[in-house]
Amino acid sequence: MTRPGVLGRISCAVAAILLLGLAAEAQGPIRIGASLSLTGTYAKLGNYQHEGYRLCQKDLNARGGLLGRKIDFVVYDDQSSPPTGVRLYEKLLTDDKVDLVMGPYSSPVTEAVANVTEKYRKVMVSPLAATTSIFRKEPRRKYVFMMLTPAEGYFEGLLDLAVKRGLKSIAVINEDTLFSKAAAAGTVSRARSKGMQVVFQEAYPKASTDFSALLTKIKAAGPDVLAAATYFDDAVALSRQMKELNVNPRMYGVTIGGDLPEFYDTLKSTAEYVYGATQWEPGLDYPGNREFVERYTSEFKREPSYFAASGYAGCLVFVEGVQRAGSLDADKIREQILKLELRTPFGDFKVDQDGVQIAHTMVTFQWQKEKKVIVWPDGLAAGKPLFPTPPWTSR
Repeated sequence: MTRPGVLGRISCAVAAILLLGLAAEAQGPIRIGASLSLTGTYAKLGNYQHEGYRLCQKDLNARGGLLGRKIDFVVYDDQSSPPTGVRLYEKLLTDDKVDLVMGPYSSPVTEAVANVTEKYRKVMVSPLAATTSIFRKEPRRKYVFMMLTPAEGYFEGLLDLAVKRGLKSIAVINEDTLFSKAAAAGTVSRARSKGMQVVFQEAYPKASTDFSALLTKIKAAGPDVLAAATYFDDAVALSRQMKELNVNPRMYGVTIGGDLPEFYDTLKSTAEYVYGATQWEPGLDYPGNREFVERYTSEFKREPSYFAASGYAGCLVFVEGVQRAGSLDADKIREQILKLELRTPFGDFKVDQDGVQIAHTMVTFQWQKEKKVIVWPDGLAAGKPLFPTPPWTSR
C-alpha cells in the first residue's frame, strides 16, 4: 500500500478539522441558563448582571465560541424571588435542557436555586452571591462556586480606617436577608476583635422605607461609626432620613448600592462623605479591565458597575473551566475550576475546596466632591479619607 505524501496528510488533517467544525455547528450553540432579578427588589442590580452575561456572550462568540460552538444565554426573570428562581432553574434543566447554568443575582436566590443545581449535578459559578454559608453547607454542596469577596469582609476597610483614626464605638444595622445578615455578623465580630464596642445592632425587614424609629435609637446610642448592610433602595432611603433626623456619626458606610452612580445622582450632597464597599471599580489595574470597560461602555453607553463586571468575569471563569475540561461534563468542569488561579478583569479568582473565594480583593471608597475615591487598601487607594464627617449643615 502506498503511503500518503505530505500534501495528502495535510489534506486529511484539513478534512478532519472541517468535519469537526461541521459536527460542532450541527450540534448548535451551547445553551447557558440562568434566572436573574430583572424585576422586583433587586432589579437594578440584576439587570447589570444580565448586561455582563450579554457582553460575555458577544465577546466569546466573536472569538469562536466555546468548544467550537457558539454560546447562547437563556435567561428568565425570577422577580427577585427565591421560590420563583427555584421553579425557573427546574424549568431550565428539565424542560429547556440547557447545557450549563450560571448563577442568579443575590445570596437569597442563589441559596434557593443551589438546591436545584446540586440535585441535577450542574456546576454553577455564582457571580453575585457573597454569603459563605451557601458554599459551606451540610450536606456538602459540590457544584457551586463564589466570585466575590465573602459578605463577612465587606466592612473590613471601614473598620480598619476607623480604628486607625481612634474611633471606639460602632452601630451595625442590616436588611433581614441572607447576605445582609452575614455582612452584619461579620462586621460585629471583626469590630470586637479590633477592640471596638458595638453599641447598637438591629435588623430591619426587606423593602423597608421608613427608618425613623431605627435612626432615633442609633442617635441615642451615639456611635462613632454606623455600618449599614444594605442594598440600593434602603441605602438611599437610610441616607436621606439620616439627614432629616440629623444622625451624623463620624464615619458612615453602606455595603451594596452606595457604589452606583445613581446613589449620588439621587442624593446629591447627601451622598458626600459616605463610605462604600465595592468588589471592583473601572479604574483598577487588572488585566483586560480597561478593554472590558471600553467594550461595555460602547455597548451600553455608560460605565459598568461591579455587578456587570462580576457577571462578565464569572462567565469567563466558567468558560475557562469548560475549556480546560474539554467537555461539558460537570465533574470534569468542577475539577478544573477547583484548580484555577486566574487574573480576570474583575480581579483574582481562586476558591477553596468548598468553592469559597479566597483571592479576590475588596476595596473601600468614599464619595468626595461628586466622585468615588478609593481610600482602602493602601495598595489600591487613589486618595485619603475626608475625616471626620462634617455636620449636615456644612455639606
